[in-house]
Amino acid sequence: MSTPASPAIPPTLFLSDDDVAVLSDWTAAVAALADAYARHVSDAMVPPRSMARGDGTWLRSLTAVSPSGGHLGCKLIAASTRARRASYLISLFDQDTTALTALIDGNRVTGLRTAATATLAIDLLAPLRPLQVAVIGSGFEARGALDCLRTVRRLASVKVFSPSQASRERFADSFRPQLDIAAVSSAEVAVQEADVVICAARSRDESPTLHGAWLAPGCTVVSLGSTLPEQREVDEDTLDRAACIVADMPAEVAHDTGDAIAATRAGVQLADKLVSLAALAAGTVTARRSERDIVVYKSVGSALQDVVIAEMLLGLARERGIGTPLAVSIAPVSK
Repeated sequence: MSTPASPAIPPTLFLSDDDVAVLSDWTAAVAALADAYARHVSDAMVPPRSMARGDGTWLRSLTAVSPSGGHLGCKLIAASTRARRASYLISLFDQDTTALTALIDGNRVTGLRTAATATLAIDLLAPLRPLQVAVIGSGFEARGALDCLRTVRRLASVKVFSPSQASRERFADSFRPQLDIAAVSSAEVAVQEADVVICAARSRDESPTLHGAWLAPGCTVVSLGSTLPEQREVDEDTLDRAACIVADMPAEVAHDTGDAIAATRAGVQLADKLVSLAALAAGTVTARRSERDIVVYKSVGSALQDVVIAEMLLGLARERGIGTPLAVSIAPVSK
């Protein structure tokens, strides 16, 4: 009796950094993440990240099973602190055949998924009206977060602060005339009367750049820039005033970010108000019980976000005929 022939496996598609730039789409990215977070995602599907360390080098791996049922994915980040260089690679494997479906340059994907997930959180948390937005920071993450948000929500006004006057003026100029945006002289001025505060910068001495005393009632705070124990971005009062703290990875936010560690040491009880973005997206938790409640979205990044955005890019690449099919690939074997 003959052995059934293995199904034909399409060639692995390689997407370069230039391909990703062409395919990047904020609206599609937010929609893909909204769909993923509304589905059931177990802890086993998104395990903790791992890191191998050498002498001035490290390799981080983030793995996830997509809730779409399409792919298993992994993002690898190789970095050298001595050379001041880093490389990013995302691999997607078909869940049914285990075939290597795609290899994607992940350089831009981190920025895409960070901004799109922040926009999803804001859309779920902020009031349904044109928003007054404050941005603290004028770098890559701040730019992506504001650019993505303006494609999904109407913005009444934007104020931006960063320590460099030239940088904040350039940032503001780059968004005119699409937005009513002003560069201001301090973070406190930027935050006054804001519906949404986007924090995407840390101080050089790691002292907080946002203070809870500045926040107006009902404000939504998004913290993107502090993801390690030694990093600080929002002060203890911000987390103390928050009625709810939404996190993409609650355990990592609670135990591995400098903001949460400092707040816990100061006696702020985080456990009772820390909820997952997945629970918020699924509608199983209510973050704000009063319109005056302050809420915080705290992000450390997640392999789920990387894999979902990679799937989105792959789908768009197939539709548009973009990418390079590899001449040879990895053939799945029987086990």
